[in-house]
Amino acid sequence: MLTHANLASNARLTVDTLIEVGPDDVIMGCLPLFHVFGLTCGLNSAVLAGSCLTLIPRFDGAKALEVIGRDRVTVFEGVPTMYAGMLHAPERADADLSTLRACISGGSAMPVEIMKAFEDEFGCIVMEGYGLSETSPVASFNRPDRERKPGTIGTPVDGMEMRLVDDDGKDVAEGEVGEIAIRGTGVMKGYWDRPEATAEAIPDGWFRSGDLATRDGDGYYTIVDRKKELIIRGGYNVYPREIEEALYEHEAVAEVAVIGMKHAELGEEVGAAVALKPDASAEADELKAFVKERVAAYKYPRHVWIVDALPKGPTGKILRREVEPPEGIGA
Repeated sequence: MLTHANLASNARLTVDTLIEVGPDDVIMGCLPLFHVFGLTCGLNSAVLAGSCLTLIPRFDGAKALEVIGRDRVTVFEGVPTMYAGMLHAPERADADLSTLRACISGGSAMPVEIMKAFEDEFGCIVMEGYGLSETSPVASFNRPDRERKPGTIGTPVDGMEMRLVDDDGKDVAEGEVGEIAIRGTGVMKGYWDRPEATAEAIPDGWFRSGDLATRDGDGYYTIVDRKKELIIRGGYNVYPREIEEALYEHEAVAEVAVIGMKHAELGEEVGAAVALKPDASAEADELKAFVKERVAAYKYPRHVWIVDALPKGPTGKILRREVEPPEGIGA
């Protein structure tokens, strides 16, 4: 349950301090308006600022590039797979993105390699933020008036506080991994007709996000992974995002999802589903060896398989929980 105050305050801080939009701006909305990212940062912010909001009904990289040029878009908002879609579109060479002054990424962690490649190709800085439906959504952001740290989700936005806690709700030491806990103007009233779930999510006034992260000395947070998607291989923690980042460094890789696979002796084994860039080629063993050189021996995926596409939700976010290995792999 999000209150009017939740939504209004989050839209206001988005307009005033994050993307700093006004009547002369054109915001591109590639996100569904039923999703809180599209609702708050797209629709509500555009209405509040008097900006133009241009929409496409279903995301397509080539179409997005066309509309950015056609409507002279100044602010693009999307999830990481959308940036990858535009970056890998054959039409990118002829695209005119000269009017873009701000690109906002959220919904899931942006692979650093995708961010760097997009910025090099189109000359527009990508600012990554973080939030959830339960926080209206923006909780932290790489703000335009402060140092940007690629790979991080920035610092807490005005009116919101964040901390990292262990399973007992106690603060973890700087540099250690902990669960993000959030308190402030954007945090939900609760889950509709689910008082027990609400009490579990907000046991002490701080909302437990389910996301694991670290915080540096400057207060910048870096997402490690979802708590529920942590892979425990032979007693060692393996964070899927770290392995995905390594795979994204391979020149043939377009998208990747790393999952835990049941293993009789180790408990879980690391598996990776990989979609390749158009006209690119790579063998599973080649990708496995590529990652093995970049991470600890217990972390690299013992199982890698090539897919045409990865399962995605309505916003374009890759859904790890729906990734299944082909028959015979890992059995």
